[in-house]
Amino acid sequence: MTDLFDDIEKDATPGGHRPLADRLRPKTLQEVIGQVQVLGPDAPLGTMLASGTLGSLIFWGPPGVGKTTIARLLAQETDLHFVQISAIFTGVPDLRKVFEGAKIRRQNGQGTLLFVDEIHRFNKAQQDGFLPHMEDGTILLVGATTENPSFELNAAVLSRAQVLVLERLPLSDLERLAQRAETELGRPLPLDGTAREALLEMADGDGRALLNLIEQVMAWTIDGKLDATALGARLMKRAAQYDKSGDAHYNLISALHKSVRGSDPDAALYWFARMLEGGEDPRYLARRLTRMAVEDIGLADPQAQAVCLQSWETFERLGSPEGELALAQAVSYLALAPKSNAAYVAYKAARAAAKQTGSEPPPKHILNAPTSMMKEQGYGADYAYDHDAEDGFSGQNYFPEGMARATFYQPVERGFERDLKKRLAYFTRLRAKRET
Repeated sequence: MTDLFDDIEKDATPGGHRPLADRLRPKTLQEVIGQVQVLGPDAPLGTMLASGTLGSLIFWGPPGVGKTTIARLLAQETDLHFVQISAIFTGVPDLRKVFEGAKIRRQNGQGTLLFVDEIHRFNKAQQDGFLPHMEDGTILLVGATTENPSFELNAAVLSRAQVLVLERLPLSDLERLAQRAETELGRPLPLDGTAREALLEMADGDGRALLNLIEQVMAWTIDGKLDATALGARLMKRAAQYDKSGDAHYNLISALHKSVRGSDPDAALYWFARMLEGGEDPRYLARRLTRMAVEDIGLADPQAQAVCLQSWETFERLGSPEGELALAQAVSYLALAPKSNAAYVAYKAARAAAKQTGSEPPPKHILNAPTSMMKEQGYGADYAYDHDAEDGFSGQNYFPEGMARATFYQPVERGFERDLKKRLAYFTRLRAKRET
């Protein structure tokens, strides 16, 4: 996948059509729109260039935010020979040729900046192949990826390169880009204010996509200015960036989960809708909502789990798109429900204690004794039948005999757990009374 202001052959036919993105390609880093967090005077690249110590880099960011452009201009700023390859189309023989060419240039006194687009698509062995050439200075590697480098790149490559995050362009930067396009084309966009804003929204933070949209609009023969409705009829909205198995998937489900935990139904519904718009499987969302009910609401509202299961079943019966409304209702219910993770914390603590105590047997008085031999061994001896005890509570010990009594479940003062906390305190008092 290429990036903003992609490579265009320089020997194109004179007078031939040049895409707007090519015509507006920045000639210096100062002309790059956006990415101040990377290019500013006190930002990583600004500091590197000022000190003359540019190292290998990994650009991580969505499409159309300037990864290729910045890499090309870095080579220009540092007098390095620029070589661009794509991991999609490059094999091991091609890499050997690239490295050989870089070695020859190095012997002649010139360095090489090797820009690798979609670097995450190289396998482990191919990524390892860059290491010796990075270490001996044959190449300065600049990789570009839309995927999380922590998951997709080798630790050895990451240890030799600095990861810089490039962000989707905000509306203010897209507006600057649109103004630059109007200057280049010599006329304003034939859009009113609402249509212009809608056009910027359609680009979804992608500068290259915006320039392509502008080029389409400028090619129309229009009297006057279009409004947002007329523009929408002529242009399809660009699909939101979403990969059901990639980083965006985990980012959005995290946002949904934390919005529910934070009791914000509006934000939760927004992230729920974003995932549906991106093509997420509603069944996956139903499963995750049920997990939220168990993990973050628990016994503060035991009904929450039932609401999730009912909404899941309703979706299965109604199908899509009507069934999504049931899931949306569950999202709202969970966000507004009282929250407690006390049962979740208790479960984890009990698992840890079980792992630590190993195979400690239960105390004999709570073991069944179906045979005479087991009775002779003391199984079931002195067991107190709780229904026969005062208050229906015997207060006997049910932990292993060699294990001190533990406290795992500590209800909170929210929702139904207020009542459970009172019950727990009641039984604690009774237990102390029985023990004395």
